[in-house]
Amino acid sequence: MAVDLGGAFCLVCGAEPPLFTDGMCESCSRERTTLMRAPDNIPWTRCARCGATEVEGRWTFIEDDTLMDDLVQRHVTFHEDAEDIAIGMMAQPITDRHTLLHVQAEGVIDDLLYTEEHTVRARMSNGVCLTCTRRAGNYFEATVQLRSSGRRLEEEELTTLRGTLDEVIGNMPEDPMFFITKEGPVQGGYDVVLGSKGLARAWGRHLVQHHGGQTIETNSTVGRKDGVDVTRLTLLYRMPGYGLGDVIRWRDALWRPTSWTKDGVILERVQRHERTGASWRDLEHAVVLARHRDLTVVDVLSEDSSAAEILDPMTWKVEAVALPWDHESGSRLVLARIEGEWLALPRSAQDRSLLTKGP
Repeated sequence: MAVDLGGAFCLVCGAEPPLFTDGMCESCSRERTTLMRAPDNIPWTRCARCGATEVEGRWTFIEDDTLMDDLVQRHVTFHEDAEDIAIGMMAQPITDRHTLLHVQAEGVIDDLLYTEEHTVRARMSNGVCLTCTRRAGNYFEATVQLRSSGRRLEEEELTTLRGTLDEVIGNMPEDPMFFITKEGPVQGGYDVVLGSKGLARAWGRHLVQHHGGQTIETNSTVGRKDGVDVTRLTLLYRMPGYGLGDVIRWRDALWRPTSWTKDGVILERVQRHERTGASWRDLEHAVVLARHRDLTVVDVLSEDSSAAEILDPMTWKVEAVALPWDHESGSRLVLARIEGEWLALPRSAQDRSLLTKGP
């Protein structure tokens, strides 16, 4: 009987086509082809102090389920010719440190569907992250000094200014150096010692943008590392002695600050319709006559073209006040107590909160 030696056949067992991977039949291909490779153990590290997890050289806070998925994605590999890969995983905690990861996967190699299962042990070890290491060593790069011009900051102001740091940190990308080494009141204000110069500068910009004032930076050299000077930053933030909506005396006239600019403030004149800008230096000698928080809103009892009768909030007697230049007939008045007299003010954007409180 003649044997046809010219046809294709399995290079391992001699079986006839169909042939698949490397010229092998389906049975031999499956015996010699591995879809998924996984290590027996996958080590990972968690900071024993703060609970952060080290992921590819960076410390971050991550949920356990997300971490286990990440470990599988980074340590399980697949055949280079595999297509249409699908993977599933079930985590089985054994102890606080050990978790079994049951991994199932399927994929197509040379038109054959492969399904495999592997069990991997995720082993946790304790470590200390860079942030905790530096905190423990009182590491810092910057000191932010909160001060005011010509007066002491009030407790409410300090609370407001300090609270903005948490807002700034929350809006910035995560960084292990964004930590507070120490903080507390000092003579004339409040100091916050930070682990990052970048955080200090970002906070300074936020303070100027939302609360006015100015920042002054000073750098001091504290050593050298790898031939480069190591410096620390002192950032002085000086809050204006006045706030938006206050009444101030400047250049023998009464004004109200209405908005901050990079270099100063926009002012609106009380006595007439006039608007101007002034720098911080221009306003160094401005005097605050009334704080916005102390202003009072009253109803008008009667009025003519230039004056109105109101009920004095202090004595409950009827008093007359001159109407502000922007008064609309029938509207309520915003009053400031200045040098023992009531002064009706033209409205600014800051007065909306007062006017919505009701009588």
